Amino acid sequence: MLSRDQILALMRERVHHPAGTRELLQLLKVPREERATVKRHLKSLVETGDLIQIRGQRFGLPEKMDLFVGRLQTHAGGYGFVEPERPLESGGDIYISGAHLNEAMHGDRVVVRIERVKEGGRTEGRVIRILERANSWLVGRYDRDEDGMGYLVPFDRRVLMDIFVPPGQEGGASPGDMVTLELTRWPTSTRGAIGRVAEVLGNIDAPGVDTEIIIRKYGIPDAHSDEAVREASAIGAAVSEKDLKGRSDFRGLVTVTIDGEHARDFDDAITIEKLPNGNFWLGVHIADVSHYVEEGSALDREAYARATSVYFPERAVHMFPAELATGICSLNPQVDRLVQSCFMEIDRRGTVIRHEFHDGVINSNERMTYTAVNGILTDRDPELLERYAPLVPTFELMGELFRVLNDARRRRGSIDFDLNEAEVIMDAGGMIEAIIALQRNIAHRLIEEFMLLANETVATFLEQQDAPALFRIHEEPDVLKVAKFEEFIAGFGYSLGAQLTALRPRHFQKLLEKIHEKPEERPIAFLMLRTMQKARYAPVNVGHFGLAAASYSHFTSPIRRYPDLVVHRALRAVRHDRLSDEARDAAAEDMPEVARHTSEMERRADDAERELLQWKKVKFMADKVGDEFDGYVTGVAAFGLFIELVEHYVEGMVHISTMADDYYRFVEGAHLLRGENTQKIYRLGDKVRVQVVRVNMDERRIDLGLVEILERVRDGERTPRRSKGKQTSDRRGTHGTRKTRPGRREREVGRRRRK
Repeated sequence: MLSRDQILALMRERVHHPAGTRELLQLLKVPREERATVKRHLKSLVETGDLIQIRGQRFGLPEKMDLFVGRLQTHAGGYGFVEPERPLESGGDIYISGAHLNEAMHGDRVVVRIERVKEGGRTEGRVIRILERANSWLVGRYDRDEDGMGYLVPFDRRVLMDIFVPPGQEGGASPGDMVTLELTRWPTSTRGAIGRVAEVLGNIDAPGVDTEIIIRKYGIPDAHSDEAVREASAIGAAVSEKDLKGRSDFRGLVTVTIDGEHARDFDDAITIEKLPNGNFWLGVHIADVSHYVEEGSALDREAYARATSVYFPERAVHMFPAELATGICSLNPQVDRLVQSCFMEIDRRGTVIRHEFHDGVINSNERMTYTAVNGILTDRDPELLERYAPLVPTFELMGELFRVLNDARRRRGSIDFDLNEAEVIMDAGGMIEAIIALQRNIAHRLIEEFMLLANETVATFLEQQDAPALFRIHEEPDVLKVAKFEEFIAGFGYSLGAQLTALRPRHFQKLLEKIHEKPEERPIAFLMLRTMQKARYAPVNVGHFGLAAASYSHFTSPIRRYPDLVVHRALRAVRHDRLSDEARDAAAEDMPEVARHTSEMERRADDAERELLQWKKVKFMADKVGDEFDGYVTGVAAFGLFIELVEHYVEGMVHISTMADDYYRFVEGAHLLRGENTQKIYRLGDKVRVQVVRVNMDERRIDLGLVEILERVRDGERTPRRSKGKQTSDRRGTHGTRKTRPGRREREVGRRRRK
C-alpha cells in the first residue's frame, strides 16, 4: 500500500509534468485495489500543499512550478510576507503586495507563485490559493456606518479588512463595544467578509478588558472544559495509599520550595546534603504530573492544545485546571506529594559524577520565597535567621553549591546576558502603578542553576538511552548575522577572536566579560542577543549553544509546560523498561509534530504577553506627554530610533521626521543614523535625553523626540510656536476614526482593505 511520502517520491522520480488522476495511476503503477486509497492520498496532499491541483484536474509538484507554501504575515500598511516552508534558494521571505494578496488574511496558510526577483534579492510573489484559514474568530470594535449598517474594525491591525455584521447578528453590542466575532463568510473577489458578534467584552478602558482582548486575539483557550475539570476534581486533594506503592520515600529529607511571593503553584523542590567525600548530593524533585494525567485524556488533550501556561500582569491562563495545578500537583508545604526526583552527586569542579532517578514522595518542610532566602544568605537578616534557624544550614549549603555550579558553567562558556528586566506593579483597576527593575538575587540564581543542571542530566540520560523525547535546542548563530555583528564590534575595537565558522559560546561570553560596565556594554549586548537563534523544541538533540550544553531538555515545570510532561513520560518509560520497539516507533513518529506545535504555542504565549505589557505601558505613559526622560537607543532603522526609557523601562520611537535639524542617513552595518551636514551620530546603545511627544493609543505606540534636536529646531525658528512636546495624548480609542467610510454597496462587493 503506497503511503503519502511514497507517492511524492515516485512522482518526483517518474512524473515530469502535471498529470491527471488516471495518468498518475498508470505512471505510478498503482494496483486496482489500491487506487481508491491513492486518490484519497492525492486529495490530502493537495490540502496540505505538498501537491498543487491546477486547471484540468492535474496534480503537480510545487517545487517544479515556482510555487511555495507558507503562512502569510500581513502588515498594517496593506502588504504581506510569506515565510516558505520549503526555503528559497536565496533565503528569506516572499513579499506580497496588497494587490496580490487575493483575499488571503493574516495567518492563512497559502500557496504563492513567484512573480519576480528584484535587484537586491527581494523575492516577490502572488497568492494563488488559500490552503487553510487561520482565523474563524476575530476580536475588535463593533461600530455602525452612516446607513446604520454594523461592521467590526479588527483589533489586530494586520487583518486588513473590516467585517460586515448583518442586522440581527450584533449580539446586543452597542457602537464602540469591544467584541468577539465569528466569521460566517470568508471574503471573495466580489464580496466582503461577514460575521456575527459572539461575545460583548465591553468598553476598551474597563478593567480587565485589555487582557480579555489579547487572549481572544491570539486564540488562547481560557476556561477549561467541564470534562477536564471533572477529571482533575476526581483525582482528589490528597495522595492515596495506592499512589505510594513502589515509590521511594523522601519524606524524611529536609525539603523546601523557593518561589516568588505571589506564586500559587510549586512544581519544584530541593534537598541537599554534603557527602563524606566532600561532594554535594543535590535532589531536584518535580511534581509528578504524568502520574495523574494519562495520555489521551481530556486533561492531556487540553494541555497539549495549550502547550504552555500564559502569564499576564493581572492573571495567568493555566495549562491545567486549578484543581490540579494549585492542588494535588503543587508541592505545598507539610503535605505528601508525588514527584519525579533527579539526584546528582556533584564534585568541587561542578561535574555530575553520579545520578539517580526515582518515582518518589516528599513532604516539603517550608514554602520559601526568593526574598526570604536572599535575606538569609545576603543580608543575614537576624529575624529571618532566627525564624528559619533549622533550615539556615541547608540554604548556606545551597549558596555554596551555587557558586561551584555557576563557576563551572562560566568556565565552559555559557552565555549570561545581564540585561535589566522590568517588573510591573499593578493597581486594583488593572493599570500599571509603577515599572521597576526586576531584582534577580542569589535565591533566583541558585534555583535557576539547580534547574539547569537537572535539565541537562535528564537530557543526557534520555539521549544515551535513545529514547524518543523532546530536547530544548539552541542552534549556532547564522554566520551572516555573526559577520555583521563582528563588523559592528570592530568599530569599538573588539573582536570575537575566532573564525566565523569556528565560533563557540565561550567567544561570546569572553566578549561580555571584556565589555562589562563599559559604555559600549549595552549596544554590544543588545546586538549579540539579536544575533542569536531562538531556542525551540526538537525531537533530535543538537545541543544548546547559549548554555554551552551538549544536551538539554525541559524537565522541571510539567505543571506549566507540555514538553516537560513529554520528558517525564519518556523518562518513566525508560526507567521501567516500558519502551517496546512498537512504542518507540510510535513515539518517534509523533515527536516532530509535538515539537513543532509546542514551539509554536510558546511563541504565541510570548507574543501575547509582550503585546499586553506594551499596551499597558502605553496607557501608563498617557499622562506623561511633554515630560523628559533619559533613555538608551535599543534599535536603529532607516525610519528612526527605538529608545528605552531608563526610569520606566518603556520603549518608544523617535521617528526620522522629528529629527528636523539635518538630513539623517541610515548606516546599516554600524547601526547608526548620521547627519549629512552636522555629521551628528546616533548609534545603538547611545544614552539620549527624550521628550514624550505623543502617546498613540490607536497603534499602542509612544512617540518621542530627541530633546537636543527639538531645542535646536525651536531655537532656529523665527516665530515661536508651541512645542510638539506639549500636545495632548491621543486617546480616541484603540482604533482611529476614519474620515470616510464606504457605503453599504461598496462594503458588500468590495474588499475593504485598510491602508
